[in-house]
Amino acid sequence: MKYDISKPSAPAMPNLGKGTECIKLLLSQASKGIQEPLVPMFFPVLGAHISGAEFQYPDNSWKELTGMMANLVAKSGDNKGQFPPIVEAICRDFRQHDKAEEDKYRQWQIISKTEPNNKKRTAEPQLAYLFPPIDTTKPAFIKNAIALEAQGGRTQYFNLPEVEMADQLCGGHKMVSLMLRNIYDRARAGALRATADGVTGNPILRACITISSNPESTRKFYKYELTNGTFGRMVFSYKPRGNREGKIPRLGKFPDEFYQKLDEYLMRLDLCKGRFIIRPLNKLIDRLAQDMAELADLADDDVLFEMSHRSLVSAWKAGCVLWVLNNQTWTKSMSEMVEWLVYHDIWSKMQLFADMLGHDVDHLSEAQRRGPKNMLDSLDNSFNEQQLQALRESLGKSSEGTKHQLNVWKNRKFITYSEQTGLYTKTEEYLLMVKK
Repeated sequence: MKYDISKPSAPAMPNLGKGTECIKLLLSQASKGIQEPLVPMFFPVLGAHISGAEFQYPDNSWKELTGMMANLVAKSGDNKGQFPPIVEAICRDFRQHDKAEEDKYRQWQIISKTEPNNKKRTAEPQLAYLFPPIDTTKPAFIKNAIALEAQGGRTQYFNLPEVEMADQLCGGHKMVSLMLRNIYDRARAGALRATADGVTGNPILRACITISSNPESTRKFYKYELTNGTFGRMVFSYKPRGNREGKIPRLGKFPDEFYQKLDEYLMRLDLCKGRFIIRPLNKLIDRLAQDMAELADLADDDVLFEMSHRSLVSAWKAGCVLWVLNNQTWTKSMSEMVEWLVYHDIWSKMQLFADMLGHDVDHLSEAQRRGPKNMLDSLDNSFNEQQLQALRESLGKSSEGTKHQLNVWKNRKFITYSEQTGLYTKTEEYLLMVKK
């Protein structure tokens, strides 16, 4: 396991090497302090540019790169506002498409006013927005999904500057959970609409969403969504408050050279059609799934294990985007980026919600709520059962689970047991693993 996510400091992002040049290009327009938290936010907006393509996940299911969602969380004044200008740069083609749709509608309005009443009127055009306004309501969202499905199954993208805006998009806060899960899973709307032309309106919900919010509003918004799957489907990117610096962060200048390079990458996304299996990426996800199971066993944390399932899917989708951006080839740097995305997402969730996820949290100190703790790492190389039991109790875990945890560690070959001494000893295999 490459990263220790029990610490309050964020996992350090790997160097941006071969295959991650597009990410490096986008970061060139952001100030240094906000760069790493922005990286997970780029993938939903980039993924929204891919339609007509499916990728095979390691479980043999086929997935589109729609339903990607990410939430940037930082204190007020911590430069979340540097994200929207980059979004606008990526979505220039979406804006052009939407303007053409609006021009088409205005032309229809002019023609319809000049047509005689006894003449069959020209049918009203069905507008389809790729980048709808942030105040879009749920009926408008579903109507737009119908129009985009008619255009070949394209994805609509939303960038919400406040997390509460998701309530309006989903039809109220009580509907947020169902709607976001349906978007992530590329499900149908699940409701029919009655219109003047008859009953219609059960499209596949193809959408990608990014949200910006502060920690307080984020915790309040997701308070009742932590156990129903909604929370796991959202990628979180948390920026803790840094040191006080007397420097004004610089925004990007977005020169012509930037747009020229960016458009080359966007063209690769637009042209990607068909079905693909990215074998190196799938092999990586299989290995990371094993890492997540081992981490959960070391921390004896079921919540972490369950949370990791969708973190892997979200990072895998980001890997598919990277593969398309890199002319459909895979590199070591791309593997490192995908691995970091998994750990960064889980670290962010634990930093924001650890005290709301676990049991017996009243007995934990703030430091102990930070994230999953590798209990074996906290013990001496040789230890007895009573020492593990004491450690579990200090972390708010039951003493009854001590024997089970020891058996899991032995089965994983993390430890061995000596009948003569009554001591458990960390294996060379485990010690090598934690050094990596």
